[in-house]
Amino acid sequence: MNPLIHDQFLLHNKIAERLYHEYAKPMPIVDYHCHVAVSQINQNHQFTNIQEAWLATDQFKWRAMRINGIAERFCSGNASPREKFQAWAETVPKTLSNPLFHWTHLELARYFGIDKVLLNGDTAEEIWQETNRQLQSPDYTVQGLFRKMNVKAVCTTDDPLDDLALHRSLENQTSGGIVVRPTFRPDRALAVENVEKFNAWVDQLGKLVGKRLGTYQEFLNALAKRHDFFHSMGCRQAHHAIETMFCADYSDQKTSLIYGEIRAGNPLNDKKIAQFRTAVLRELCILNHQRGWVQQFHIGVMRNSNSRMAAAYGADIGFDAITDKHYAKKLANFLDHLDSHNQLTKTILYGFNPKDQDMLAAMSSAFQDGSQPGKIQCGAGWWFQGQKRSIEQQIDSLANMSLLSHFIGISSGTRSVLSYPRHEYFRRVLCNLLGQDMEQGLIPMDFAWIGQVVQDICYHNANRYFALGI
Repeated sequence: MNPLIHDQFLLHNKIAERLYHEYAKPMPIVDYHCHVAVSQINQNHQFTNIQEAWLATDQFKWRAMRINGIAERFCSGNASPREKFQAWAETVPKTLSNPLFHWTHLELARYFGIDKVLLNGDTAEEIWQETNRQLQSPDYTVQGLFRKMNVKAVCTTDDPLDDLALHRSLENQTSGGIVVRPTFRPDRALAVENVEKFNAWVDQLGKLVGKRLGTYQEFLNALAKRHDFFHSMGCRQAHHAIETMFCADYSDQKTSLIYGEIRAGNPLNDKKIAQFRTAVLRELCILNHQRGWVQQFHIGVMRNSNSRMAAAYGADIGFDAITDKHYAKKLANFLDHLDSHNQLTKTILYGFNPKDQDMLAAMSSAFQDGSQPGKIQCGAGWWFQGQKRSIEQQIDSLANMSLLSHFIGISSGTRSVLSYPRHEYFRRVLCNLLGQDMEQGLIPMDFAWIGQVVQDICYHNANRYFALGI
């Protein structure tokens, strides 16, 4: 059987092959949305085995295993590492036509040189032994694995309460030449659907800033202080994950009263929740603009939708779904309010639902102001959209309704340090699309020109957009 992963993988003509191998492949990786634990980066962690490195935090793989009839103890549970790896190996053949099939074998090929054998139940022991052997090498620490994939910058995901001590420690290390920056992710500042949990978080925030936070203004001041602190630690972006966009009418007086109800422990109705979220998110966006940060909006995830499984095994381990809410008008109104007050900073719009892709591409174009190239970005396909079809759809939408040349490329949402070949997957799809257009005469047969566009999308645009200075 011919190898699945080869030089022409996903590249359907010689032009695409040249674009990829000469222009895309050599470019470093900017991972501007990373979930790899800062502690592992800081400690330059060495993994004990392939299960710890590959499966322990990857809910993409857990979802597939559950669909394959694998019990939870082999996913997020207490089965042994070898048992969990075996369960994944037996699942892999069933992922045919799912991007996991390609990602899995790209990862085995690029990190471990395993490209002649496909992973399945029969080959599991051989691959378990070989990957574990290589993982004991000094080159296979977390930072070593970054270098293996030519990762130059990583932006972690951090709660406003984080003291960022590990980031400070990284500043005093070489970090293997890798830029590691925090990202301000204040999702819990909007999570008033659960008043008890919200108040517990606010109490912690108050202790950090030395205030009880009894008033709404004190709450906002505390968020601003944490925003300032993150900026002092090199943070240059905020991440906002929301199920749907909200743009409710509110006043400062009304929001202050709602905040008082929350602090008194009173549950809110849907209207008040929307008003409070709109008010706080707008204040956060103003802070982002004042600091010149990038803000990312990930819209459309119905998190922990399986309440029984989430209650039994925990949140954010793969029990999420796609929402089908229509939010275009609310998003436009929200952005318009910021823009009309000259408070709209660099913004990336991601949609979780494929049906929203054209809308978001058009929306990003509507709020450009000429102040800088690609100020408002239509974000790359992510999560369920990280597969070939959706990547092609997103690139096509962006090219038709905006300027593909200024696109900042893939956001992989990295959860495993072994997942960086997903950047290769994206780059091959990109080069194949452009190669086909060149072959058909739709764009010039000019490799220097088109190759530069490829390199910008793969690396340079993101480096400039996030002001990484690498």
